[in-house]
Amino acid sequence: MTERYIHHLRVELPPTEETLATARLRLAEKFPRTALRRMTHLGLLLGATLEGSPLMPEDALVYASTFAETRALEDFLASFPAASPLLFQTSIHPGGVQQVLIGRQQPIARLWPLAGRTHLVEHSVLTALLEPSARVALVGGEERGTWMLDYHMASARSFAFALLLTHEPAGATGRIAFAPSAAAAEAGPTLEKFAEALAERHPLHWCSAGGTWSLEWR
Repeated sequence: MTERYIHHLRVELPPTEETLATARLRLAEKFPRTALRRMTHLGLLLGATLEGSPLMPEDALVYASTFAETRALEDFLASFPAASPLLFQTSIHPGGVQQVLIGRQQPIARLWPLAGRTHLVEHSVLTALLEPSARVALVGGEERGTWMLDYHMASARSFAFALLLTHEPAGATGRIAFAPSAAAAEAGPTLEKFAEALAERHPLHWCSAGGTWSLEWR
């Protein structure tokens, strides 16, 4: 069995109607003013979840996002025929967690950006479990789309989560584990369902991608 213990956990599940402008007002004090204007909605939410996380230069970070800020592209395309230079810059901006690390000048040892659909949670958790650094931040999220929703290319809601995983059980609030097995595979949680389980401290157990996965709380 491979396992790590949860020592920092924050989840952002804002109201569905929250806009980027509303998020900037709500979370403005958490970011440098120079960075705030160019951050995406997901970048703001991820920054809020990472606030207070004791990330160190020798730590690693796993970043999971299926749609990777497609809303920024949607906003830029919506600005035509008078295309907005600022929205264009935002649409090609670094990913949400990179915005946070750059804005806060936070060095880390390794960044693992992952995208996917069916097995995104399993792949991101397994990457965190196998990462050689003693401490790994596992973060993920999405931001609500507009017209891309009709093409299944965007999320129906905005959310973000961050948890710091270590090998130290003392003082941990929970545990994530993987045990290889030949059990019949079943559908694992989506990234959104995983975030909801984290927010509600709800345990998860399922078989997928070659083994048994568990999220447990203390």
